[in-house]
Amino acid sequence: MRLVIVGGSDAGISAALRARELSPDIEVSVVLADRYPNFSICGIPYHVSGEVPDWRALAHRSTADLAATGIRLITDTTVTAIDPAGRRITATPRDAGPATHLGYNRLIVGTGAVPQQPPIAGLDSLGPADGVHVLHTMGDTFALTDTLTARAAETAVIIGAGYIGLEMAEALTHRGLSVTVLERLDQVLPRTLDPELADLVAVELRRNGVRVHCGAAVDSVGHDPDSLTVTASGARHRADLVLVVTGVQPDTGLLAAAGARLGIAGSIAVDEAMRTTLPDIYAAGDCVHTHHRLLPEPAYLPLGTTAHKQGRVAGENAAGGRARFAGSLGTQVVRVFGLVAAATGLRDTDATAAGFEALTVAAVADDRKAYYPGASPIHMRLTGDRDSGRLLGAQLVGRIDAHVAKRIDILATAITYRAAVADLDTLDLSYTPPLGSPYDAVQQAAQAWMTAAGRR
Repeated sequence: MRLVIVGGSDAGISAALRARELSPDIEVSVVLADRYPNFSICGIPYHVSGEVPDWRALAHRSTADLAATGIRLITDTTVTAIDPAGRRITATPRDAGPATHLGYNRLIVGTGAVPQQPPIAGLDSLGPADGVHVLHTMGDTFALTDTLTARAAETAVIIGAGYIGLEMAEALTHRGLSVTVLERLDQVLPRTLDPELADLVAVELRRNGVRVHCGAAVDSVGHDPDSLTVTASGARHRADLVLVVTGVQPDTGLLAAAGARLGIAGSIAVDEAMRTTLPDIYAAGDCVHTHHRLLPEPAYLPLGTTAHKQGRVAGENAAGGRARFAGSLGTQVVRVFGLVAAATGLRDTDATAAGFEALTVAAVADDRKAYYPGASPIHMRLTGDRDSGRLLGAQLVGRIDAHVAKRIDILATAITYRAAVADLDTLDLSYTPPLGSPYDAVQQAAQAWMTAAGRR
């Protein structure tokens, strides 16, 4: 049986490894457009910052490791067409060699996403040679680091204040650049946090020297021999380097042209087995819509953790299995200098739109016993259903040593198993004064929610 996989990032490689694990006799070929299979795109900011000096360390597995599993890697090759009736793909090498056809019994598409190109005057005529960058692939990474070195860059403007934008603000600051972040919405991390918590992150950015301008819609980007000029809401910002990180959109052209049905946000529609609407063709990762554990309809949630899980499901099913993707909560966490921000599940407006009687309550509790040196507050917002008491979502912001990631994982687990907010209060969580309290911070937030909901 011949399994062909298009795309060599998280979803594609996870699918290939799972298929080979279950059925060593399957012939698995992975076709990827570059020569960097299984690299951690999420790790790029930490290479740029210098925390991970060698870019090769970003590979989850080396090419040799993958080849040792029996996976055939076809690198520097772009798939240009899928023929579902003929069960074959058309692939063109980057070196302009002749196009070839590769037959399959089953096909998995993991083409991921591509950076959004915001409608900014002048942007479409500028690129890395001018000092204007996106950050989505290893090629983008090398182009950025080349600019940093060649231009001896001292100033940078980042367009977009999502988690990649903020991670890169930290990375470039660590490299000694003066950084300005421009966000068209009224807060940083607009898709992750409510404004009350986002304000804490903005304060941390400014405390570390980053200039943050929210409500600043970028009008144009211009270039002269000396520098770049970004105009936003009437203000002009000069920079040696501009980074555009305003989000991504699913890369679906290949499957759409083959006749696959598209779903939310133009992503590929798949079922819980990761099957597309085309026979024996699966898809996974940032190119597909995602089944959400709390919503009646799929969502578009491009996350590395989700891509890994979906790829594994697709690989198992392509090998004859019956796996199902259990769904996502959109759980994520980001470090911004000395703070960590995390979220899972639904925020108040999303929960209300989904038909819940949403109630969101703010709480602040120390990460450990207040008398222990180094204790610091965790700011929390808990969302639950007022009628049923069910936990629906949470947002946390705390210092980097406050184990915010551990605590958001507790809350994600509780939501996964349909816990009520009251169930958090009775969890038997670990305690020692240097690390926590008899009632952990998340339990104190649950108590505040129950009081506000009239359930105590």
